[in-house]
Amino acid sequence: MLKGLALTPPIIGRIAIGRVVEKNGRRLPEKDDEFTLTSQVQSREGWINHPLDEVLRSGLTGKLRSIPVRLLFDDPELNFRAHYSLFDRANGRLLCAGNGQTCRRLTDMGMHSLACPLPDLCEIGLGGQCKPYGRLNVRIGDDDELGSFVFRTTGFNSIRTLSVRLRYFHAVNGGLLSAMPLEQRLRGKSTTRSRRTPIYYVDLTVRSGMTLSEAISFAKAQARERTECGFDQVGLDAAARDCLSEGGFEETGEEMGAVLEELFPPEGQEPDDEAARGEAVASGSNRLADKLRRKASANRDSVPMEPVYP
Repeated sequence: MLKGLALTPPIIGRIAIGRVVEKNGRRLPEKDDEFTLTSQVQSREGWINHPLDEVLRSGLTGKLRSIPVRLLFDDPELNFRAHYSLFDRANGRLLCAGNGQTCRRLTDMGMHSLACPLPDLCEIGLGGQCKPYGRLNVRIGDDDELGSFVFRTTGFNSIRTLSVRLRYFHAVNGGLLSAMPLEQRLRGKSTTRSRRTPIYYVDLTVRSGMTLSEAISFAKAQARERTECGFDQVGLDAAARDCLSEGGFEETGEEMGAVLEELFPPEGQEPDDEAARGEAVASGSNRLADKLRRKASANRDSVPMEPVYP
């Protein structure tokens, strides 16, 4: 097995709530208020839609704001992986990824495991350069039971909601996440920080038309059926965990350009999405942190130094 390369869940498509558009000669992210399923192939006009996008839209009178999904794994953190992430905007390389306690950081001397403070206290992540970045892998349809669609987000609302939902579902049904009939939903809300305009985030609920009790009963029956036919979910989770631990970072260099273009706009460009709203909160914290650092520095300067004797 290759070392130094994180082996991620197989991806057969993307789930997006926006696109990249060209404005004044610059390619910039633009948010949408519905889901779009794309393939992994781009044309000059953007990502080419996946055939399932048309299937899900058939019969709809409105926009695509809910998708029936299943999960690959029982472990919540295998399905949704979120880290504080710092990217080099010039070349697209991921430089540091951490969870608030420990991080993996790429330096000139190689990969190192270090302590991870919160982004507003990190010396290299100041000014909103380091922010949460999450990846959710879900199954859509039955054509490929080990293939997944990936939803990527830097939005605080989506990251917080998805993390909580996965833990709750894992707790209430005895850990049978992979057998739960779920639905990925796009929700909207307004806040004072959004100037009362809607911002959108992603949620995970039980399938439409089902109660939580019915979904749990379905999951238990499905898990029994899969066990009887020899499907080893515990073994699959263990294999996925080992594969992800093989490398320093999850994304490869060839993926980073598209990720940065879609989720990390150029400095000075203010996108109209929930990531921007979250970044505004972070920048406020950064200003407070800067004040504290300046005060601490002033205090140090005011303390008389001990004389140095030969």
